Amino acid sequence: MFGTVHAPLFNPVIAAKEMVTADHVGEGRFGLNIVVGWNEGEFQMFGVKQRDHETRYEFAQAQRVARGKFTGRDVSFDVFLKKKRVPRLTRTLATMMVQGFDAADPRKASAREIVEEWTGGGLGASQPRPWGGYASLLESLAVPVQLQTVVTRTHWQRHSVHVEGLLRGEPWRAWAPRVVITVPIGVLPSLVKEKRAALSKLESGPVIRVALAFREAFWEKRHPGVAFFHSPEAPFPTFWTPLPMHAPLLTAWAGGPKAARLTGKRPEALVGEALRSVRALFPGDEQPSAYLVYDWQADPYARGGYSYVLVGGEGAREELARPVMDTLYFAGEATDAEEAGTVAGALRSGQRAAREML
Repeated sequence: MFGTVHAPLFNPVIAAKEMVTADHVGEGRFGLNIVVGWNEGEFQMFGVKQRDHETRYEFAQAQRVARGKFTGRDVSFDVFLKKKRVPRLTRTLATMMVQGFDAADPRKASAREIVEEWTGGGLGASQPRPWGGYASLLESLAVPVQLQTVVTRTHWQRHSVHVEGLLRGEPWRAWAPRVVITVPIGVLPSLVKEKRAALSKLESGPVIRVALAFREAFWEKRHPGVAFFHSPEAPFPTFWTPLPMHAPLLTAWAGGPKAARLTGKRPEALVGEALRSVRALFPGDEQPSAYLVYDWQADPYARGGYSYVLVGGEGAREELARPVMDTLYFAGEATDAEEAGTVAGALRSGQRAAREML
């Protein structure tokens, strides 16, 4: 008896239970074929967008290191990976995934947290983005947002919070009986000392993104229909296209240690590094007609892209999310244990904080 499992669609626990049943029915004569799927209709039945062929197999390769339940003392992902007997390609892709997908340093990131994330069914699943950019998402929430405001000081006691800062350069103050604090963890310690213990178990991973516009989508000549490209040794090891929309746009992405080595450079220098990375995959002299650079680590109001859990930091996200004296409530991707590092996780954490406050 033989069975087939589509890795992007099956939770490993469910697949294991099904295999045990099949093995029992087949009286010990059971074989398993693990694939990443090709029929788009099958993905649509589960509400999952099918990635291009190369990306599907790269995710599946990376997931090989996370097989089995994590047991024992927590270690760094780097130490965990060195103990695994896996092919070199799998090891390379797993390291790239931790650095790019999680914006983490494998030498510091919790292996336990990474394995739980990768075996939870989310890795390789669809990650939709709002059509036309995230401005449309804010508009749909119909929540007034006060921009150009810098908070410089907070002082509070039970059911009384005073906030001071600058609004367009002028002194500004506000008061409320309760507040939801949702700022990147890179700046949170300066505002709320009560969460420093939880924050000591988390790290804000550096991320740099360079969006490049060209006169034509030259990569489609050789690789039509491909959404992601990878060049592990390049300064920017990951690129993606705007598929399913066809446009001559290419986004270069660096996270973790690679981003840490690039952060603080002038935009022109980062564009140069991005172009060097592109040419490692597509030799030529194409020059961008326009570009946009963002270095989250160098942004004083972010100080990092998004969070990851350090070795021994189990429970840090839940601890960070816990309200303080029915007065301070916390939201943001770092407080969501299910989808940390994502817009979905950030939105869900806001809903959770609102329910707690009400």
